[in-house]
Amino acid sequence: MKVTSSEIVISAVRQEQYPESNLPEFALAGRSNVGKSSFINKMLNRKGLARISSKPGKTQTLNFFLINDLLHFVDVPGYGYAKVSKSERAAWGKMIETYFTTREQLKAVVLIVDLRHPPTEDDVMMYDFLKYYQIPCIIIATKADKVPKGKWQKHVKVIRETLDLEANDQIVVFSAETGEGKDAAWTIIESFI
Repeated sequence: MKVTSSEIVISAVRQEQYPESNLPEFALAGRSNVGKSSFINKMLNRKGLARISSKPGKTQTLNFFLINDLLHFVDVPGYGYAKVSKSERAAWGKMIETYFTTREQLKAVVLIVDLRHPPTEDDVMMYDFLKYYQIPCIIIATKADKVPKGKWQKHVKVIRETLDLEANDQIVVFSAETGEGKDAAWTIIESFI
């Protein structure tokens, strides 16, 4: 997809704040600091549209990005960040769960994991949650530029086995630095529209 326009339309914490549109939505989930904002910025050819921070836990709302007036990316708070109070984590969890399980416009969740490391327990829980609710899942393995190309398939195999992926689940090896995987990610996303 050639992105010609993109903007953040709203940061929501409650259902009544979600955009009133029937456009397809793709939620971006992943642990804190896995590279969700970098993924968004690279996919949209925009620096700084999604704020990048070295401090985990920066995203605390559901951030709706309108792309080409065709679809929304929805950036959700990262999980697995310890320096947030239990009550705050519970509130984020409830907000995300409500969005994932009630939003008819949600076509798929883009689950972002780090290619360099096996998926965390939280990644496995998120994947299992999506499968339980039969929400389609696109796996993006970020930070590919930090792994030698010859070792990518070995790392992909670890991700596939750790998450216990179904045969039809696809993994896209991605780098926000080089753009590796960008076209493949758009091809999969477009297949859901």
